[in-house]
Amino acid sequence: MPVETVPFKVIRNGDFLGDRPAYYERIGGAWKATSWRVYADQVISAAKAMIALGIEPGEVVTILGFNQPSWVIADVAAMAIGAVPAGIYTTNSPRECHYILDHSDSPLLVIEDEGQWAKIDEIRDSLPNLRRVVIMDGGPAIDDPLVMSWEDFIAAGADIANDQFDARLAALEPNQLATLIYTSGTTGPPKGVMLTHDNLVWTATQAVDAAGIGKDDSSVSYLPLSHIAEQVFSVHGPAASGWAVYYAESIDKLADNLKEVQPTVFFAVPRVWERFYAGVTAKLAEATGVKAKLAAWAMGVATKVTELRNHGKEPTGALAAQYKVADKLVLSKVKAALGLSKVVIMITSAAPISAELLEFFGSLDLRIQEVYGQSEDCGPSTFNLADAIRFGSGGRAFPGTEMRIAEDGEILVKGRHVFAGYYRDPEATAEALVDGWLHSGDLGEIDEEGFLWITGRKKDIIITAGGKNIAPKPLEGGLKNHELISEAVVIGDRRKFLSVLVTLDDEAAERYMLENNLAGPAHLSPEIKAELQEAVDELNTGFARVEQLKKFAVLPRQLSIEGGELTPTLKVKRNKVTEHFADVIDGMYQD
Repeated sequence: MPVETVPFKVIRNGDFLGDRPAYYERIGGAWKATSWRVYADQVISAAKAMIALGIEPGEVVTILGFNQPSWVIADVAAMAIGAVPAGIYTTNSPRECHYILDHSDSPLLVIEDEGQWAKIDEIRDSLPNLRRVVIMDGGPAIDDPLVMSWEDFIAAGADIANDQFDARLAALEPNQLATLIYTSGTTGPPKGVMLTHDNLVWTATQAVDAAGIGKDDSSVSYLPLSHIAEQVFSVHGPAASGWAVYYAESIDKLADNLKEVQPTVFFAVPRVWERFYAGVTAKLAEATGVKAKLAAWAMGVATKVTELRNHGKEPTGALAAQYKVADKLVLSKVKAALGLSKVVIMITSAAPISAELLEFFGSLDLRIQEVYGQSEDCGPSTFNLADAIRFGSGGRAFPGTEMRIAEDGEILVKGRHVFAGYYRDPEATAEALVDGWLHSGDLGEIDEEGFLWITGRKKDIIITAGGKNIAPKPLEGGLKNHELISEAVVIGDRRKFLSVLVTLDDEAAERYMLENNLAGPAHLSPEIKAELQEAVDELNTGFARVEQLKKFAVLPRQLSIEGGELTPTLKVKRNKVTEHFADVIDGMYQD
């Protein structure tokens, strides 16, 4: 019998869950379901096609495209035959695509459309190992000998016997390489995180058990599938528990899709929660009189209930009665408008999120559970469980995880989810893995209740000209709580004092300009700069003098993936920010 792996679970779900929905696509204005039985057959057909194309165990199958069934089918099919899937971010440039394809020696690439093909066509001559490019199901016809349609791809495997597939699946070993997650490269070229079959299936099983997610649940897939967190929610978790996945039409249509689907499971990075926050606060600001007072009262009730539930308790007596009324009149309407009326678990991870933002959503009866981790341990190191949430913390150690803080404050993690190393990079592997302990590169503290509090990242530590070590995260997080600020990047390495670059939230800035009858570019507005100065001054009161921000500058544009300042997972590339805005930074220090 094959060992427990993600592809084995998918195939088994085809037998045990049969006609239950495995995933949904929006086709012709309606959500169309595909059963677990059909999904399992699709995986087997794609796996047989890969065998027919000569894909051997250990070879890398790369995938480039937005979230859709073909992406996941190709991913699971590759794992099933002992090959190794590796996702490429859709926002990657031709040069970045070339790096992954070349580094992995990938012979097979699955892509979405003409835009992605244009990138590959530009670099194909310097990729001697690339033998085939397959267009995802429903994609365009591309007339090129290197390219084949999804239909032709599946047809290629028609003559492969079932026992050939069965033999490949049965040959999988727990510690065999299952997938590569290429890091988003905040400090250099991406590294290929090697995750084994045991890493994936163990983590998924522990996660769904801890979260209490079952086959009756549903989620929406919309964040990059190249990222381990989205894979947990779109691939590994559903395989482990049998829940259904709705594939969003696009990022732009996420809000509409959420309202239609009303999922029970929702995962979002902080930037998404920040956008929700901006939308809700704008709507609340429009309320006046009785409506405003009713909303404030309902949010006050929800705040009390959330605090109780975060400690494993339920409201009783008068508070329980008030909560019932508040939910009926206000809270349920807000949740439905966001597409979260049925949600039972909401997760945030992948980047820092402020406690104030979590508290705000708590006042709407939306308790977001923060998870801390990295690709190198399949996503979770710690987890805020439903009955033990501390806003602003990473939570307690993920089930089955050992954790300790090194003498220099670095977070160290050990468990069955810790990766096997970096692909073709023994030097980086030796630095990250020491005696089985993953050296996370993050700094943190564990309180008396066992909750982890992230204090910064080792590589982000600013050392001032005076020799003081300062973590920028608390300063940046504090500023980003201001409605006018979308991003903040603290500057000060080898400088005499700390300063900060900020970008404006476009919608909030536009609203401020209109409400105050102001003209001209918002980033040059003296009134907005005065508002920001107040925010900086207030923030500084909570920090020692050497940690205080002495100056700030408002950037004329947002940081972006296209501009090179953000990774595909929306993390800030500090080196690129300081490089691209060197003149602005020098201007703050010229005196």
